Amino acid sequence: MKVRKAVFPVAGLGTRFLPATKAMPKEMLPVVDKPLIQYVVEEALSSGIEQIIFVTGRGKTALEDHFDRSRELEKNLSKRGKEELLDTVKSLVPSTGTIIYTRQNEPLGLGHAIWCARDVVGNEPFAVLLADDLIQTDGKPVIGQMIDKFEKYQSSILAIEEVDPQQTDKYGILNVDKVGKDIIRIKGMVEKPSPELAPSNLAIIGRYILTPEIFGYLGQGNVGAGGEIQLTDAMAQLLKEQPFYGYRFEGKRFDCGDKAGFQMANIAFSLDRPDLKSQLVPFLKSICKCNDF
Repeated sequence: MKVRKAVFPVAGLGTRFLPATKAMPKEMLPVVDKPLIQYVVEEALSSGIEQIIFVTGRGKTALEDHFDRSRELEKNLSKRGKEELLDTVKSLVPSTGTIIYTRQNEPLGLGHAIWCARDVVGNEPFAVLLADDLIQTDGKPVIGQMIDKFEKYQSSILAIEEVDPQQTDKYGILNVDKVGKDIIRIKGMVEKPSPELAPSNLAIIGRYILTPEIFGYLGQGNVGAGGEIQLTDAMAQLLKEQPFYGYRFEGKRFDCGDKAGFQMANIAFSLDRPDLKSQLVPFLKSICKCNDF
């Protein structure tokens, strides 16, 4: 079966970035000159995803407006002869029907947010992308890499990477029989275990391809870590019926849900831009010379 749809849970409040996110969705925080959400939407569309499903909440209208036409802005740019910027603004708007919005009325966790998209996804495999995880690649986007693996294995695929063993209580952590080069058969998983109880330091990060059977377990409404409906818990239950695979993706991940990670992403993506690199490199060198790190 083909992966055609992608779910983007974007209902979170972004409290870690207050006061910046008091009146602006955290997904709209810019990395260089594009909001976080635009990077992951572009990743999905360039990987062959045909339908974007945003699970939104209160106060997310700026996100919705970003992917809509702005006639006044377009007219102004055209009048001023700024054709390159005009093309950029127009390119943000996918064709009609590509983006669908549904609502998470209560902040009950990631698992609940994904369950809210069940009727739009229907009975087919689907991708999940979390905007907090921004991944820089030289080639194929990560979700595209994972779609290739799904076509081979026809089973749920989770993007994974090794994390600091002392940070396991921030992630869903895998239990595996043996670690392969890029694909790993998953034996078990647990949400946010303390370092002393973690089965490994292999963590699930914000890219998933899931089969529709996951909705049956999410719909049970079982509450897990943090008093929320956890996706990891539902996947652990489904694992008893279907195989799951972890995928070591090609690319550099930045945790943009963390302030330091967000700044690292800005630096890395800025240095990837020739027009900015020439100014930033001398500045960064001067900081390193003047400060004892």
